[in-house]
Amino acid sequence: MKRFGLLPRIILAIIIGIIIGKVAPDWTVRVLATFNGLFGNFLGFIIPLIIIGFIAPGIAQLGKGAGKLLGITAGIAYLSTITAGLLAFFATSAIYPNILQVDGFLASFENPEEGLLSSFFTVEMPAIMGVMSALLLAFLLGLGVTFVKGDTLTNVLVEFRGIIEKVITAVIIPLLPVHILGIFANMSKAGQVETIMSVFAKVFILVIILHLVMLVLQYTGSGVLNKKNPISMMKGMLPAYFTALGTQSSASTIPVTLRETKKIGVRERIADFTVPLLATVHLSGSTITLVSCSMAIMFLMGDTPTIGSVLPFILMLGITMVAAPGVPGGAVMAALGLLETMLGFDQTMITLMIALYLAQDSFGTACNVTGDGAISASVDRINKMTS
Repeated sequence: MKRFGLLPRIILAIIIGIIIGKVAPDWTVRVLATFNGLFGNFLGFIIPLIIIGFIAPGIAQLGKGAGKLLGITAGIAYLSTITAGLLAFFATSAIYPNILQVDGFLASFENPEEGLLSSFFTVEMPAIMGVMSALLLAFLLGLGVTFVKGDTLTNVLVEFRGIIEKVITAVIIPLLPVHILGIFANMSKAGQVETIMSVFAKVFILVIILHLVMLVLQYTGSGVLNKKNPISMMKGMLPAYFTALGTQSSASTIPVTLRETKKIGVRERIADFTVPLLATVHLSGSTITLVSCSMAIMFLMGDTPTIGSVLPFILMLGITMVAAPGVPGGAVMAALGLLETMLGFDQTMITLMIALYLAQDSFGTACNVTGDGAISASVDRINKMTS
């Protein structure tokens, strides 16, 4: 089953869900809706724990890095992530109103929860705290540990992150295809799935294009700074790109990324520091996917996102991505709290977001690790200039 990757399972779940919604009796869809209600409530319960479990140890460990080199690397990575988010916002704001159309009208319709079949029962699973409280506590713990140099608490936070990662890999990720199957079965029964699938296809193509645009920007800037041919540098990182397509994990691709980064001329001691760090703090491709997918869902719901509402989300996303675990789908899991509190996503929107994101996760990861080569080269050059 492990060889049957997450993306094929997501695709199969969507197909089976559409078929079930078309041919199965109502009670079958209501059974799936009952599971979705339970799973959705569990997600709501676990989101604050994910925030604390990922952000607090991420900041604590980042704060113990190597001075100037850490600052340069983290600063450029954050700037790259914010640039990626803004690129996605302005591109989708200009393009989505023209392509997300159904029968000549903007792809907006009634709340998809209206018209869906209800579950047989539900079990309330209240979160131990609100998402914003979890964010504040995570930052307080993470920053506090770096100031007091609390190794014991750092170890506790790291072990707690291990527990949460295990919940994600052993419970949430395996059950996600079933959850997505149920959502699509219900939407298919309600006659809404054609619109959703049309949006999926268009968003997928646009996101891939934006990934390539971002890589060109990163390597053009790095090439100018290092007086090297950016095309040659990008070609040199292709093995890392294609490896990431298969692994869907920046962390798992580190050995290949490190080897290719050194080949494009980054000094060994710099690459040895920056590549593992960037696998954690630099997720420009994932940010493009998250912003593009969330914008699509908001357009789908009839909203018209503005820079005033999305910019704070992008700025927070750049920080939250530090917490994204090195597992498939880690970035969207780390961003669930922001989607809920800052963009107002409900459980149906979050489920659509997860499905849309996971369908493109491998391409976002490939963009992340390929961009790490450009940033490492820039850090190497800046470090030389300031030494």
